[in-house]
Amino acid sequence: MCFLVLLGAAFPRVALFFTWIFSNRISDAIDSNPAAFLGFLFLPFTTFFYVVAWSPIGHVSGFGWIIVILGLFLDLGSYSSGGVYANRRRTA
Repeated sequence: MCFLVLLGAAFPRVALFFTWIFSNRISDAIDSNPAAFLGFLFLPFTTFFYVVAWSPIGHVSGFGWIIVILGLFLDLGSYSSGGVYANRRRTA
């Protein structure tokens, strides 16, 4: 699990794929398959951090939500930075 968390910090989609292959943690944490798939496509950091923060007893609570919100900010930052670099390439 530690290796997947380190891998997820840089490559969340790869870490989600390995988590899906080698455990049932994604299906336990996220109830619907379409939501998991859409999270994999559009919000990989948020989805990965939610799966990591999820616990079987209390679901996501307390500090876990802070981690999930951090993942959301990483996803939004990756989308906004892509637009900035695209504009720089067009003007250069």
